[in-house]
Amino acid sequence: MPTKEDIVEALREVEDPELGMDIVELGLMYDVEVDGPQVKVIHSLTSMGCPAGPMIQEGIHDAAAAVPGVEGVEVELTWEPPWTPDRMSDDAKFILGFG
Repeated sequence: MPTKEDIVEALREVEDPELGMDIVELGLMYDVEVDGPQVKVIHSLTSMGCPAGPMIQEGIHDAAAAVPGVEGVEVELTWEPPWTPDRMSDDAKFILGFG
């Protein structure tokens, strides 16, 4: 069975094309729920009008579905809490010039 860590690691391959960094480092991945072979990824975007949103969601689905043992993937977009640069890793903040 897949683990939460397996899914999070797979999601490191999903980049926000506008920022050129993965969604885990950017803090866009909020949570991963694993129920046997079923996976749910809860994420946000940097803004409501993010033009890369559909591409990021497709990337999340494909990355999670590629993990061995995963049979179903649900991708949920949330705006609660709203994303802010504070959610980024220290490395991402440094690279993008925040803080």
